[in-house]
Order: sequence, then structure tokens, then C-alpha cells
Amino acid sequence: MSERKKYGKKRCKFCEMKIDYIDYKDLETLKFGVSERFKIMPRRLTGTCKKHQEALSNAVKRARAAALIPYIVDRKNVVEAPFEKIKPLHSK
Repeated sequence: MSERKKYGKKRCKFCEMKIDYIDYKDLETLKFGVSERFKIMPRRLTGTCKKHQEALSNAVKRARAAALIPYIVDRKNVVEAPFEKIKPLHSK
């Protein structure tokens, strides 16, 4: 019999950073919950808690509606670093 690997429990990144509200204009924060094709990642992969996952999905949907991130990305034109092409609203 082979032994199973024990994995540590995934922790919510937003709880660790003590973020209460996820802003749809903050693309750096949205990066944690979106794949390279701008799909919303599920909780079991990202490790976010239920409260922050719901807030994240609402923020991503609002960012899509405001045209900050695209709804669809072509399979042929998938970019390795997608957030580098998107210009942020605020320049720090």
C-alpha cells in the first residue's frame, strides 16, 4: 500500500491580508482569483473562504461590465501574463 500525501489546509489570501472589501477597479487584487483566460477560479483551487469568494466573483463581474477585463479570451490568443497588457486605472 502506498501512503497518501498530506497537504496543508489552504488559507484564504484575503483573510490573511485582512481585506474587507474587494474593489472591482483594483486589478492587482482580482489577479488572485482569475485564471490566465480571465475565468473565475473555484474556491477549491484558490483556497478562498466563502465570503471572499462571493465578493471576488461580484468584483470580477463588475470589472467585466466596466470593460476593465475581457469576458472572453480566444484559445489561440492566450497570453502568459494577461494582467501585464491591461492598463491600471490608478498610476501609483
